[in-house]
Amino acid sequence: MSITKQVAHNTFFQILGKIISTFLGLAAMAMLTRYLGEEKFGWYITTISFLSFVGILIDFGMTPVTAQMLGEGKFEKSKLLNNLLTFRFFSALIFLSISPLFALFFPYPPEVKIAIAYTTISFLAIAINQVLIGFLQENLKMHIQATGEILGRIFLVLGLFFVIYNQGQFMDLMWIIILASVVYTGSLYLYIRKKIKLNFSFDKNIWLGIVYKMWPITVAIIFNVVYLRGDVLLLSYFRPQLEVGIYGAAYRVIDIVVQTAMMVMGVMLPLLANSWTQGKKEEFQERYQLSFDAMMLIAIPMFTGLFLLAHEIMVFVAGEKFLTSGDALQILALAILGVFLGGVFGHLAVALNLQKKVLWVYISNAVITLTGYLIFIPKYGMYGAAWMTVFSEFYAGIMLIFVIKKYFYKALKLKLFSKILLASLVMGIFIYFIKLPVLVTILLSSVVYFVVLLLTKAVTKNNLKEIISLKS
Repeated sequence: MSITKQVAHNTFFQILGKIISTFLGLAAMAMLTRYLGEEKFGWYITTISFLSFVGILIDFGMTPVTAQMLGEGKFEKSKLLNNLLTFRFFSALIFLSISPLFALFFPYPPEVKIAIAYTTISFLAIAINQVLIGFLQENLKMHIQATGEILGRIFLVLGLFFVIYNQGQFMDLMWIIILASVVYTGSLYLYIRKKIKLNFSFDKNIWLGIVYKMWPITVAIIFNVVYLRGDVLLLSYFRPQLEVGIYGAAYRVIDIVVQTAMMVMGVMLPLLANSWTQGKKEEFQERYQLSFDAMMLIAIPMFTGLFLLAHEIMVFVAGEKFLTSGDALQILALAILGVFLGGVFGHLAVALNLQKKVLWVYISNAVITLTGYLIFIPKYGMYGAAWMTVFSEFYAGIMLIFVIKKYFYKALKLKLFSKILLASLVMGIFIYFIKLPVLVTILLSSVVYFVVLLLTKAVTKNNLKEIISLKS
């Protein structure tokens, strides 16, 4: 099976899985917003955002590091995987254990501080996931990840329904969220354990290799976290929980949909790293082009739909009380383009081993964006947070392009990109003039987008046959 076909299979199953998990994720969000209301939903957003801040801070780039190290083949795979898992488990355990203590210094309601303490279990499971997903990426088995995510989301939706039906409390809902993460991680662990014997392992040379690979990514992530999660964290500090809930609902929608960017680049990273380390420049260029095309194929129509349907989506997902969230969602939709752009060139930097060269991008972005947050959030609230988020994502994406061009410059072919723009424009016009229920509009506009891609031969029948075919 060709690499393109393998990537197509992986991406196809991931997108299919992501559609299902996104639907389930939005269903869970709809249940939470309607049951909790703006203020208590703000409690949930504050809890998740606080721990997400810590989680990203201690991310250490374990998913790309795992995929890259497994792709390089310098260490025996099962031994390397066990050391990566051990490193991830104990590093996450230490930092997450002390994070609830820091929450005591924030002006949060007692319920939020208790929720933060218990929800560290969920984020420990998520941290372990980083290594397991890295392994599946390198082996082009991301349909397993998609299946695990769906299982976790099914548990989440059924669990929330049970708690809400029985008029449960805030912490009852948080326990369902915690257990859903454990189900997701557990499913991946059980699959990989069938392929490789998993246990704790401490190999000095491998651990040194992990630290060498991850330290520039870690420094970048420490600054990344300022502009990735600083908006919600500072909003929860300066503004009431009700406003946090309204902004958080829109942010949650963006969070769910932009996971696609990391999903696609997660598949491509080990392939890019492998081509580069083996000196296959033409193959690397082909995979680089494929990465860009795949990302834009998703990003442009996603932005178009979210921007035009922002208020309808928020009312459908969260209820009439969250209509104002549509204002924030329209602004944050712009950030999607920056996220996808940064996703392509950020992962490209890792594949080219340019992590140290791009550090200044993340450091400068953190300084500028944090300054913007501190100026605009107290004054403009969620609108100041949203516009600074848009700035930070575009700044990172554009600056990464300039850095990459110095070390690897091959002009991208924009023929397919122009067809994607045309298809998205036609789709946007269709959305603007159509007046139907939001779900019907999304479905029909997706069909319009796909038909235009076929008519312009951006996607051909042969492409579809290759993706659908499962023969090796």
